[in-house]
Amino acid sequence: MPPIDNDGHDDIPKTDTSKADELKTDDPKNMVNSVVRAGQLLDAFDGGKPVLGLTELCAATGLNKTTTHRLLSTLVRMGWLTRTPDGDYKVGMKLFSLGSVALADFSLRDEARPSLLSLAERFGDTAYLMIPGDGGAVVIDRYEGSSPLSVKHIGIGTVLPYHAAAGPMTMLAFVPELRERWLAEPLKAFTRHTVQDRAGLESQLDRIRDEGYTISDEDYLNGVGAVAAPVFDRTGKLEATVSLGGPAGDFRGSQLVSIISAVREAAATISARLGSPLDVAG
Repeated sequence: MPPIDNDGHDDIPKTDTSKADELKTDDPKNMVNSVVRAGQLLDAFDGGKPVLGLTELCAATGLNKTTTHRLLSTLVRMGWLTRTPDGDYKVGMKLFSLGSVALADFSLRDEARPSLLSLAERFGDTAYLMIPGDGGAVVIDRYEGSSPLSVKHIGIGTVLPYHAAAGPMTMLAFVPELRERWLAEPLKAFTRHTVQDRAGLESQLDRIRDEGYTISDEDYLNGVGAVAAPVFDRTGKLEATVSLGGPAGDFRGSQLVSIISAVREAAATISARLGSPLDVAG
């Protein structure tokens, strides 16, 4: 392939390769504007807009037609985009192949780990990552903070009932098929605060879905409170939940507002890393 000309706007600095590790990747001086612009063009494509014309891409990125056309020609030449018979643009198979590589190396736990650690360290309680299972919510990761209360029997691999505890209740609220199946069976009481009335539980689930988070106050374990929020995948469906659990007294009063905000932010961050189109931070 013959060399591709620079767009005339960016000078790529020559650096001493022995000092490459010292460069800060988030330093604006190390960014190449033409690459950023090309990335903006690629970001304009999604499942709802798989094919875009020059005018649409200009509107989506704010770039002028001359710059956009040059970048698109380069992306087509590289195989990242292809032209349709009508002259529009769509994502090429080269990008699909690259995405397949990313998916093959993808781990939900890896993507969630920084957010879980941050929650546990900030509040001192235990952060959980759960996914839906046939018999209940399955804990697939957890990190303990400095709190003296440690719920030892809720570890990785533990399955929790959907109608109690913050993480499982969140799943029940956001997955209609799961909700319908689970509420068709008798609801077991775990503490005196467990909701067993179907109508009452339905009302609670509707509120959770509207508010975007769940508060658990001793409904599964006496003395334990928790807050959870949903994590969505790139199709907008619930993939998992993030929750923070600890002494019930810490999940009441003024601190509860901060916990809710932090848990929702953690869930939104993980959702974004999964490619979710939804804004779940509230």
